[in-house]
Amino acid sequence: MNYPPKTYAKVAVENTAYDFDKLFDYLIPLEYDGLVAPGCRVIVPFGRGNRKRQGVIFELSRTADYGKVKPISSLLDESPVLSDEMLLMAKWFRDNYYCTYYEAAKVMLPSGINVRVVTSYRATEQLDSLTLMERSDITPQQRRILEMFISNPGLVLEKKHIAEVMNLPANSTIPDKLVEKKLLERTDDAVRNIKDATIKMAALAPDWEKHAGDRLTPKQNEIVKLLGEVQNASVREICYFTGISQAVVDLLAKKGVVIYYEEEIYRNPYSNAGSGHSGRVVLSPQQQTAFENLYKLYSEDKFRVSLLFGVTGSGKTSVFLRLIDEVLSDGKGIIVMVPEIALTSQTLGKFHERYGSRVAVFHSGLSLAQRMDEWKRVRDGEAQIALGTRSAIFAPFKRLGLVIIDEEQEYTYKSENSPRFHARDAARFRCGYNKALLVLASATPSIETYYNATESGRYDYQVLTQRYGNAILPDVEKIDISRMDINDGIISPRLYQALRDNLESGRQSILLNNRRGFNTFVSCRACNEVITCPNCSVSMTYHSDNRRLMCHYCGYSMPVPHTCPSCGEPYLRFAGHGTQKAEEELAKLFPGARILRMDADSMTRRSSYDKKLSDFAAGLYDIMIGTQMVAKGLDFERVTLVGVLMADQALYSDDFRSYERAFSLLTQVVGRSGRGESRGRAIIQTVTPDNPVIDLAASQDYKKFYQNEIILRKAMLYPPFADICMVGFVGSRDDETSLAADAFMQNLKYHTQREYSDIPIRALGPSPASVKKVSGRYRYKIILKCRNNARFREMMQLLLCESGRDPANKEVTVYADLNPDNVL
Repeated sequence: MNYPPKTYAKVAVENTAYDFDKLFDYLIPLEYDGLVAPGCRVIVPFGRGNRKRQGVIFELSRTADYGKVKPISSLLDESPVLSDEMLLMAKWFRDNYYCTYYEAAKVMLPSGINVRVVTSYRATEQLDSLTLMERSDITPQQRRILEMFISNPGLVLEKKHIAEVMNLPANSTIPDKLVEKKLLERTDDAVRNIKDATIKMAALAPDWEKHAGDRLTPKQNEIVKLLGEVQNASVREICYFTGISQAVVDLLAKKGVVIYYEEEIYRNPYSNAGSGHSGRVVLSPQQQTAFENLYKLYSEDKFRVSLLFGVTGSGKTSVFLRLIDEVLSDGKGIIVMVPEIALTSQTLGKFHERYGSRVAVFHSGLSLAQRMDEWKRVRDGEAQIALGTRSAIFAPFKRLGLVIIDEEQEYTYKSENSPRFHARDAARFRCGYNKALLVLASATPSIETYYNATESGRYDYQVLTQRYGNAILPDVEKIDISRMDINDGIISPRLYQALRDNLESGRQSILLNNRRGFNTFVSCRACNEVITCPNCSVSMTYHSDNRRLMCHYCGYSMPVPHTCPSCGEPYLRFAGHGTQKAEEELAKLFPGARILRMDADSMTRRSSYDKKLSDFAAGLYDIMIGTQMVAKGLDFERVTLVGVLMADQALYSDDFRSYERAFSLLTQVVGRSGRGESRGRAIIQTVTPDNPVIDLAASQDYKKFYQNEIILRKAMLYPPFADICMVGFVGSRDDETSLAADAFMQNLKYHTQREYSDIPIRALGPSPASVKKVSGRYRYKIILKCRNNARFREMMQLLLCESGRDPANKEVTVYADLNPDNVL
């Protein structure tokens, strides 16, 4: 085959180890000349066996780093799926989040668009029964496989299917050995996870009259007349408007009068959203001031970041809507992010009411096909607003004007898998590239964000101190439950009376209990042992719905034993209150109440969030009990009572952010009360009523909380005064994993005493993770207090590569996580 002289593509290839990762050179075949472009996906041969792998083209070049270069096997995209902006961000991800090029590129694409390479086998022409009898180099297992192909001519089987039929390991090399013996041949085909949705369309052929003649029936003439008027229509529409069956249309196509073609359609999960309306948003004086200041920043056509700090119920969303109206009029794209699917529902309702089908939705509650099509609607310019959770930041707008991150302090904006990016940082990159405005909004912003807005001067600062309209902050009452007998229930007499009053007045209540399940642990009264998960070093939680013990880390479940697994005595004790037990207690206390439980166990279907929240808003439930998903962003006018069953659950952990998380959670849930005309109240149950965090959350005094917290952060050298980099070690053997962590620490000391002695760094560890074993794998960590600059990243890349190449770490995964949400 002839190739144009020295035309190469630099490709990021999937499944490469971090220490081996780079952009690999591939020759562009003549057949793809002019078609290949950066951002396109390809299939390439990789490694000594030339196995086919998927890759993404980052650059084109006239030179290659090495003399002998393999050609690209196939081109998967007719046009780039990643823009120049996204490719640049992928490189930035790789440098900052210690991932491979391909991992960085893949996370920016919808899951449904990805392909997998399927390895299949078929018999060669020379394979027959006679050949099989003559060959003496065939093992019994190989013979069984070959006999299967001989007895089924034309059979094509994937490798996994051969393994299943022949009871072989999934990674068996036997089929490939038969390829080497030229008895089987192997093909590697790219298969896309989700196909494009299409509809069959029909149109008159250019020379239809020549084929029609005078032989058309009345029904056929009616179809020809319709297509002559509308040019083209779907087959379904033709049958609907003419009342004629598809068989008649098929006959016209057979004659050459009509031609069929496929037209892509979008599987829009919100296709009935309507066209929206653009009525003017009425703002309070404070809201108007905030809007005008934010719009002024946007109009500067420069990269700017602003914190919109507003008490719960202050109407931040109304400010967003006015700002969005202005950006839409400029024809620019807008990204609005919320931290959880549960919040998408209510926010989406407001956006669809105003903007209709111009809104595309991005969250994990959608099917793969729906996510892919929403991504396409943005790419093709059919949607101007992307609303969703963390993945919405990758919405493929060509001109981005505004990014809004609501509840910006939430941990769900941080990815726990490679690349371990924070959506806030990705938003900063995109806004910087597009000279766009980034708005961070919260009643309880992260300490780092508030510091950047009020002390360092990096961010602009806008504030809303008053609730919108007639709503005022709720009255808050603390209840000391330290002397309550929890075995008798977790609803205190004071909370019981408040719930009863609310029920009698026809108002709604929300209760927060941030533990799912029925009982949070089961122990033995004889030996005091707690029943733990066999795969994880955590206690099992009893679930009443299925009457099983379940692990909330790996999903393992087991029937409740009759005797203690440790000592064999029948003295098991069930303790702790999860949401299921709280629901049961409420049902006993208020037999006529309609109770809604919101947790990960009850929200198993994609539509569960929307349906349950809509029902609650419509008044079909009296009390909502749930985990933290009921605490944030929800807006129900009938809710006048909020109860926190155990405020202390969030307060006490070894993580330096524990107080920040607890304050945010309590402040947010208290703010769900009294958002309508009636004044609200909140009751916080606690065993430590004197804890200052509870007092400050009850009074919604974020500024005082920040003043206390920033002093501690500075004294202990935590963000924003330093960055945190956690190096994690995960392996199936405890000793190997521990040794890998020790070796990394020794290597860190070696390099920081020599070529990187200029780097300011404090290292803590190595030590086991707070949950040492998860899913049968042991976990260790090293915590580095550092300054995230180019020199530090250079050193970390060196250390990770050296660790990855160490033969002793063959079974241990080593990774780095910059500014993790949880350092435990």
